[in-house]
Amino acid sequence: MPHSFNKIWIHAIWSTKERMLLINSSVENKVYQFIAEQLREQGCPVRIINGMPDHIHCLFLLSPQKSIAEVIKQIKGSSSHFINQNNIIDDKFAWQTGYAAYSVSESVVEKVYEYIKNQKSHHHKKTFQQEHEEFIKLYGFENK
Repeated sequence: MPHSFNKIWIHAIWSTKERMLLINSSVENKVYQFIAEQLREQGCPVRIINGMPDHIHCLFLLSPQKSIAEVIKQIKGSSSHFINQNNIIDDKFAWQTGYAAYSVSESVVEKVYEYIKNQKSHHHKKTFQQEHEEFIKLYGFENK
């Protein structure tokens, strides 16, 4: 093949340090816009970013030149710095160390988009912990 083709959708999730409720509705758009711009600068077009005060969901295309770990590390670091340098929240801001990243088939991109878009109503029914445990089971990460 003379050309390389790469289209890998990633659904990434990460939380605030100690799951503190820091990203409230008055600041979430600034935070999400900054993260979207950072992803674009890394060659990772963004489909949607949304979340709750204690965690965030992103759906983006992975750049063929980057690993998921590189992208998430850069996004979390630059966004923490941005939030703290610009005093976007009153407290010191940090993300939790880990993250989750799942590949998304092209056939379900719209379903994942809707899931992320509806985070607020989704979390009226279940907590972040319940959601996290469901993802762990769904993707086969639970202890065997």
